[in-house]
Amino acid sequence: MTDGIYTLANDVVYDQLVALLNSIEVNAGAAMPVCVIAYDHQLDRVRAEVARRDNVTLLDDPELFARWEDFSMQVWKTHANALQRWQQQGIEGVYRLSCNHRYAAFDPAAPFDRFIYLDADTLLLSSPAVIFDSLDRHDFVVYDFQYKDPSHIFNINSSRLVEVFPKQRLESEIFCSGCYASKRGLFAQEQLDWIVDRLAEGESEVLYLNAPNQSVLNYMTLRAGIPVHNLAIHLPEDQRTGNAVTSTHFEMNHQTLYDHGKPLTYLHYIGLSSKLFRRLCAGENLAIPYRDIFLDYRFLHEPEQRPVLSGKPNPIHPKPSLTQRMMRKLGISG
Repeated sequence: MTDGIYTLANDVVYDQLVALLNSIEVNAGAAMPVCVIAYDHQLDRVRAEVARRDNVTLLDDPELFARWEDFSMQVWKTHANALQRWQQQGIEGVYRLSCNHRYAAFDPAAPFDRFIYLDADTLLLSSPAVIFDSLDRHDFVVYDFQYKDPSHIFNINSSRLVEVFPKQRLESEIFCSGCYASKRGLFAQEQLDWIVDRLAEGESEVLYLNAPNQSVLNYMTLRAGIPVHNLAIHLPEDQRTGNAVTSTHFEMNHQTLYDHGKPLTYLHYIGLSSKLFRRLCAGENLAIPYRDIFLDYRFLHEPEQRPVLSGKPNPIHPKPSLTQRMMRKLGISG
């Protein structure tokens, strides 16, 4: 049985990808198999990075991706107006369709029997053993607190939501698609066809259009009756930690972060644009939360290239100037 870690990347997130790969090397071991799933064809720097690492491969299989892109298109064609609304925003087809390449990890042709998927904007900060060990007893494992906010997973204004899913599952089993663990072949083709049929019967109104891959993956697991085991709920209280960059109380020590003395398994820089990390790595002094640990891993093997930052960092969301505020108030774009 082969265990491995997937991520999804292209050259746009190159700096974050390098930091993630280095964090896996340090905390999971240099022998841990890693597979980078191609987001699109912007892969020159990604290919060069993968070639430098014996444990890392690139999955760039158009035929494999096409199966899951087709599934995604079938899903969203069942929605009353998703494709039309996206088209009005200048988006042809499914919004961020390439994000759904991550579904290829479930394909029978995928390389790993069991896997952890991590978004490129994450860092692995401790051994992933607690997650892999959970796969001995569960088919789908997550570790986050998204269950506290279903509004970024499903259309909470839909009256059908509580008809389709038991309230208890909605309150404990929804998850962020930035980190999850599961198994190859979890979704058979017959099951995927059945899921599309249920959506076509009107259940598609429960999907959340602003995060389509995340919403659909949650729908797939819940509708297929696959229990989602959340370590943020089931770990003993003295072991569980937060993992989102929006938490401000983590403390750094020796290339990891601690949540009230407990080491984080991973950190998700959720909500922060890849542009910020490119600017930071280019030497711009930006107040990105927990930026030092990111820079530690990003330049682990290139310490001489790490930017030297001094002085007060610039806010990543600067306040508008007086002139800009006045122009906005008057309805003038500047």
